[in-house]
Amino acid sequence: MKRRDLLKAASAAAVGCLAFPLRWTFAADGRKQRILYFTRSAGFEHSVVHRDGDNLSHSEKIMIELGQKTGFDVDCSKDGSLFDGDLNKYDAIAFYTSGDLTQPDALKTPPMTLKGKKNLLDAIAGGKGFIGFHAATDSFHSPGPGNENTEVIDPYIQMIGGEFVSHGPQQDAKITLAAKFPGAPPIEVGQSVSLMEEWYASKNFAKDMRVILIQETTGMQGDVYQRPNFPCTWARKHDKGRVFYTSLGHREDVWTNPMFQALTLGGLAWAMGNVEADVTPNFDQATPQGRQMKR
Repeated sequence: MKRRDLLKAASAAAVGCLAFPLRWTFAADGRKQRILYFTRSAGFEHSVVHRDGDNLSHSEKIMIELGQKTGFDVDCSKDGSLFDGDLNKYDAIAFYTSGDLTQPDALKTPPMTLKGKKNLLDAIAGGKGFIGFHAATDSFHSPGPGNENTEVIDPYIQMIGGEFVSHGPQQDAKITLAAKFPGAPPIEVGQSVSLMEEWYASKNFAKDMRVILIQETTGMQGDVYQRPNFPCTWARKHDKGRVFYTSLGHREDVWTNPMFQALTLGGLAWAMGNVEADVTPNFDQATPQGRQMKR
């Protein structure tokens, strides 16, 4: 069997052995939890968050289905004015966003105010769970060159732990498990799985992140990937809050992939404090050259 076929077979086996509903862990008090899934796009709107009229987007439907199967409620919104209100009713906030969310968008949805942005960051620092998908790191960019690490980093980027730079063509690529984590692929640390996806290249990584999945760049097509391996999925503490991010989620078939759904449920459960995990910073061990933008 060719190496590529062997890799795909290993990936399929890993996905096949996932029983993703079992990756969800309820709150200790047994109450039903509520998540805000926010998908406003002040920049490029991805197909998985695009609504056809009044119909919910593909990813919104998946999030609601996951909640129905495992026992939590999901409110879906593109209304940035929500962040001026009371966020206490939500146990976690999930973002699939793009651009400066305080600016107008093509759909003319209400923007987030500067006060709303502060309320969001204060809520997370105060203990609110946060989970970001794919383009969530393509929001509130830091000043300075887009393709370089910068000294001044936007507070939102500081919170989420990394910042989008660019991406190349969609392709099969490997992601390697750097650390065990709820919902992570059921493989050993150091082993890899392959997935067809639009892979983000990122910068301005937080020093205190726990790298969960590593982007393996060797053999990838596209100038933006001609750099050492870097994190693609991570967790970190933001003061009292728990932050989880994965660069996965561009494609519709990724959202229906059991591996991605298990990762989502594990990230949500940890972000809301339903389950514990070791989040000791491991950036320098897992991706020692991860901040390097070129080989």
